[in-house]
Amino acid sequence: MAEFTTGEAVALELPIARIPTRATAFLIDLVVQVVLGIMLLFAIAAVLLPSGADSAWMDVALLATVVGVLVGYPVVSETMLRGRTLGKMALGLRVVRADGGPTDFRHALTRGLAGAIVDFWMLGGFGAIAVLTSMCSPNARRVGDVLAGTVVVHVKAVLPRPLLAVAPPWLAGWAGQLELSGIPEDLALAVRQYLTRVRTLTPAVQANLGQALVVAVCARLQVPPPAPYPPVQILGAIIAERQRRTLVSGAALIAPLAPAPVW
Repeated sequence: MAEFTTGEAVALELPIARIPTRATAFLIDLVVQVVLGIMLLFAIAAVLLPSGADSAWMDVALLATVVGVLVGYPVVSETMLRGRTLGKMALGLRVVRADGGPTDFRHALTRGLAGAIVDFWMLGGFGAIAVLTSMCSPNARRVGDVLAGTVVVHVKAVLPRPLLAVAPPWLAGWAGQLELSGIPEDLALAVRQYLTRVRTLTPAVQANLGQALVVAVCARLQVPPPAPYPPVQILGAIIAERQRRTLVSGAALIAPLAPAPVW
């Protein structure tokens, strides 16, 4: 298991996919790629040979097929299937960002190019580089994962329920008008940790730490704190709105379950 902190400052623990499982998924994908490559070569030969094309055209077609299969297959699959290929689907794996969110075309392209050049084929010694880097990485990341900022995780396992904040109704409208992009990730995480541990803190620590966080957050947002509400309600409203926007936009890996109020 590895801990991820999402963009809305929710801490998730996800099971990391290790070398044996990833190797099995890779072999399944390799079989698919070989079959796909053979089918494409037959189709190209059926078009070029009757037309009397010379060997140069066949060489170009062969090169394009190899590159298209080795790079195009994983890139297209992981883009269209949200971080999965046929092999990963069979094993219950998914590529996610380092913060636990879903990947996009940029991540898939980086992983595909790194896989073809470094991890597996051109310089990778048929997967030796991928295996060595995965063994040396705490989260079993190959070079392509490091460059793309991704991790491969199991998604068939039951994932833990994230504790989501609920905004007090009297502060929901205020929080909904804020530009929350000004809150850095480390500050959002500190607020989230405060909200999840507030019941274990003494009243003095609750007040002092909460007020300090309110001042820091409102300074980043360039808005005055909404008096006379206590810090736990102000911070809860801000984090709840941040989570709501992220979950609505589809940036979270899993859907929210029953929310837990922190105020």
